[in-house]
Amino acid sequence: MPLPGLTAVHVTIFDIVDILIVTLVFYAILALARGTRADQILQGIIVVFLFGTLVSSFLHLRLVSWLIRNSLPAVLIAIPVIFQPELRRLLSYLGRTSKVVSRPRAVIPSRSTTKAIDEICRAATRLSERRYGGLICLERSTGLQDYVATGVRIDGMVTAELLLTIFFPNSPLHDGAVIVRGDRVVAASAMLPLSDAFSVYNDLGTRHRAALGLTEQTDAIAIVVSEETGIISLAENGRMVRNLHEDRLRRILLAMQESRRRPPVTEPRLPALKPLVSERSRQGQET
Repeated sequence: MPLPGLTAVHVTIFDIVDILIVTLVFYAILALARGTRADQILQGIIVVFLFGTLVSSFLHLRLVSWLIRNSLPAVLIAIPVIFQPELRRLLSYLGRTSKVVSRPRAVIPSRSTTKAIDEICRAATRLSERRYGGLICLERSTGLQDYVATGVRIDGMVTAELLLTIFFPNSPLHDGAVIVRGDRVVAASAMLPLSDAFSVYNDLGTRHRAALGLTEQTDAIAIVVSEETGIISLAENGRMVRNLHEDRLRRILLAMQESRRRPPVTEPRLPALKPLVSERSRQGQET
């Protein structure tokens, strides 16, 4: 029997599903905005609205209340503009993981892929020894044709000699990234988007920021060789691991190849991939 003055609320399964969908949408937006510039913008918007609502309610400020109510439509219009990179990442992730809209790419034979990985690892080692800067991007499910169009088309087999020739200092193609599709180099001197993660990766150069920027927006793998230190780094999913040698780099790439070959339930990721530890902090731990 309901209490006096209270009305019974009937909750159906559709109401529960409705609440869950809205919760998932807000959770996805907050998860994508975490650690980006949009995170601070979102926190500022929430603080301003909460503070304005509380102040106008307690002090009965009619004009402030009217301003907050009428500014909500403008905020809803501005949200897609402010969170445009995060929404693009969300739609790209849904497109990669959805079995309905995703189309399988041509499967490269395992021997050719393994040989290409060996050549890439050998080239990265030789680039590191000679202090040649390099940026090699491996295409996966998300197509990189937009970035291929910004570079010079090559369409050659992946070999260590070809990569060394491309990244030779003062060569016409040494600036920019090399994009590898399967066992072929499809483009060189390609332009990539730069990452905005300054707070975590503030000690990195343009090549590392480009590698992080590409992996933040796609599921590609980026291998970076520092021109100053010769350190080999690998970026995936907006994260980076450094100080790799040839054997460890090969094991990581082969593990990613095996995880991609098996039909996973979710997007395959390498469990061993950890966020970047700066060289200074690493040296401090060793000492």
